[in-house]
Amino acid sequence: MTLYEDLKWRGLIQDISSPDLIEKLNAGGMTFYIGTDPTADSLHLGHYSSFLITRRLAAAGHTPLLLVGMATALIGDPRGTVERKLSDRNEVMHNYDCLKTQLQKIFPYEVVNNYDWVKDLNIIDFFRDYGKYINVGYMLSKDLIRRQMESGISYAEFSYMLIQGLDFKYLHENRGVDLQVAGSDQWGNITTGIELIRKTTGDEVYALTMPLVTDSHGNKFGKSEGNAVWLDKNKTSSYELYQFLLNSEDSMVIEYLKRLTFLSREEIEAIEAEHHAAPEKRLAQKALAREILNDLHGEGAYDEAVRISEQLFAGNIKEIPVRDLLIGLKNVPHFETNGGALADVLVGAGVCASKREAREFLSNGALTINGDVVKDPFLEINADACIGGKYLVVRRGKKKYYVGELV
Repeated sequence: MTLYEDLKWRGLIQDISSPDLIEKLNAGGMTFYIGTDPTADSLHLGHYSSFLITRRLAAAGHTPLLLVGMATALIGDPRGTVERKLSDRNEVMHNYDCLKTQLQKIFPYEVVNNYDWVKDLNIIDFFRDYGKYINVGYMLSKDLIRRQMESGISYAEFSYMLIQGLDFKYLHENRGVDLQVAGSDQWGNITTGIELIRKTTGDEVYALTMPLVTDSHGNKFGKSEGNAVWLDKNKTSSYELYQFLLNSEDSMVIEYLKRLTFLSREEIEAIEAEHHAAPEKRLAQKALAREILNDLHGEGAYDEAVRISEQLFAGNIKEIPVRDLLIGLKNVPHFETNGGALADVLVGAGVCASKREAREFLSNGALTINGDVVKDPFLEINADACIGGKYLVVRRGKKKYYVGELV
């Protein structure tokens, strides 16, 4: 299977700028770039799904450059809805440093910063050397620009595509870049760069976009209740990432395996057959979690996340790190307590309807406190009795959990 055929099979090609690109991809030897703006101090799972293309192309003999765009982050990329707020300069610089370190750890290629070649450009040269070559009607025809016109778009965001076109031109002329790769939402910005290069140099360069990875409802992959699933394990723990991937939809998980892992076609098709035969075993989801967790957080990260999950299911509360414990129980009822006698705490939390009921449940062994069966209704609940000096995990029966926080 050629590189292009493999990318098509994995669902990683949305648009290409020219049919000639197919042969060039298969032949190897191109220098390409893919970029992101430092709008946060960590990449999220959506970035991971895009940047994986660097390894696939590098393995086929192409040379990657990773761009983290401080200049474009200071302007703001039109998103087709409402204007972004301008980012603080110091925050953008901090985010750049964080993303550069993170990217080179996960994708060990050279990182460049468009601020280096944009910061000294004066406004006259910008208009003469770049703005002169791109027609306003052409810019207005771009999808994100056209959609954002309804809510209003500033000249700064309107000009964003010119800066991205400038980046492509600069990297083409100074680093030999002849291909830009990005998510499909960047097609308008990429083709602006192609147009600029063609008009100013006569050279032909190329573009490849990938479909955005989404759930079955079209929501971007890696977004959970409005919060990103971060690649930094201090922001999204291995256990939390494991749970997110384990809950991938049955209808989408094979697509995710194709796009987000380096498992072969034969391996994925074998997993798909098993998945369809017994979807309740979640074998495909487990394979997805294993491949991504071990890649991002190191070998053994998947096994550790599984261990925590099993301990939580078995009630081995004290063996689970506090942060992962709270993540694992984030959807159960939470309560605050000032401490005191256990029976009083249970009634105050609504775990038991009365002290009599609390004593009955405790004497019958129907309640566990931090994983232990406790029968003393007068047990003093204080920092010494809490996990991490602060948290109380109550299990009633086999599955009903409550988390208390000592205040």
